[in-house]
Amino acid sequence: MATAVASQVAVSAPAGSDRGLRSSGIQGSNNISFSNKSWVGTTLAWESKAARPRHANKVLCMSVQQASESKVAVKPLDLESANEPPLNTYKPKEPYTATIVSVERIVGPKAPGETCHIVIDHGGNVPYWEGQSYGIIPPGENPKKPGAPHNVRLYSIASTRYGDSFDGRTTSLCVRRAVYYDPETGKEDPSKNGVCSNFLCNSKPGDKVKVTGPSGKIMLLPEEDPNATHIMIATGTGVAPFRGYLRRMFMEDVPKYRFGGLAWLFLGVANTDSLLYDEEFTSYLKQYPDNFRYDKALSREQKNKNAGKMYVQDKIEEYSDEIFKLLDGGAHIYFCGLKGMMPGIQDTLKKVAEQRGESWEQKLSQLKKNKQWHVEVY
Repeated sequence: MATAVASQVAVSAPAGSDRGLRSSGIQGSNNISFSNKSWVGTTLAWESKAARPRHANKVLCMSVQQASESKVAVKPLDLESANEPPLNTYKPKEPYTATIVSVERIVGPKAPGETCHIVIDHGGNVPYWEGQSYGIIPPGENPKKPGAPHNVRLYSIASTRYGDSFDGRTTSLCVRRAVYYDPETGKEDPSKNGVCSNFLCNSKPGDKVKVTGPSGKIMLLPEEDPNATHIMIATGTGVAPFRGYLRRMFMEDVPKYRFGGLAWLFLGVANTDSLLYDEEFTSYLKQYPDNFRYDKALSREQKNKNAGKMYVQDKIEEYSDEIFKLLDGGAHIYFCGLKGMMPGIQDTLKKVAEQRGESWEQKLSQLKKNKQWHVEVY
């Protein structure tokens, strides 16, 4: 089953995710101690309050600074030694009890809804690979099965196997809070809000969380060819696995994986305030202009060629010739986000294929056969 990313997909029912957060910025000093390393000298562009990013959370900000100075050492390197990804180490009947490290709001005030970055300490006991998902079991009783726990909700992991602290002990999730508004009154109905996303978004450091997994193989990053091309298409929290890929490619010093190919990210969100991890991605553009491309579709701020809202499929159409040539050359293409994204994208790709005198059905079949096509929607 395809796992969900940040906005829950459940092993049975989807949920959303949003949270209340505390934001901690890096104040003043140019000497930052992090992960047993001291990073001296470069002043962060957002050290003034005016320039500080929306999610000036200590983990994310330090990570961006490190990316701008040099790659970050990671440990333990034996996380690279397995030939197969870990799968279902912990199952729903016997989940692992992990601990919340931090919950940070990562969207601005004009974003519709709330999205949070949640760091969970698993103590190195629930290892995973980039592109996999964790299951979360929220506390409480399943209303449809009195006496039984809630169903598992799946979230795509938004960090590399080393986590945001680069020590292999944490996992990060990107979660949008699922809130229900009564269509007649327009008021929020808390009784219908997403149970798991609200639990995660309301969590505080030190809170316990029941974890299952990891699960999923379809979104694993193929690393046989370090010079391959990877085209990543995300809507909203669907960017989660791609953040993990990009940190592995551009931020971490992984002896076994020296990326020299092209990573091209298309991210579709409502507006500028809804952009997720934008500072990280922008830093890669500056550091690796020959290896990273980053295109945004802001549906409430940009217009497509027909003067309609700019969705991610419109961006794909804009670069369709290049994308098709890259796919013909063996590029991998990934899609992650709400399942509603796929019909529009498929229609666009079919139209482009026909304009090129190709059969989209045959091309898609070949991409799947070649294991170039990776989809995880929820």
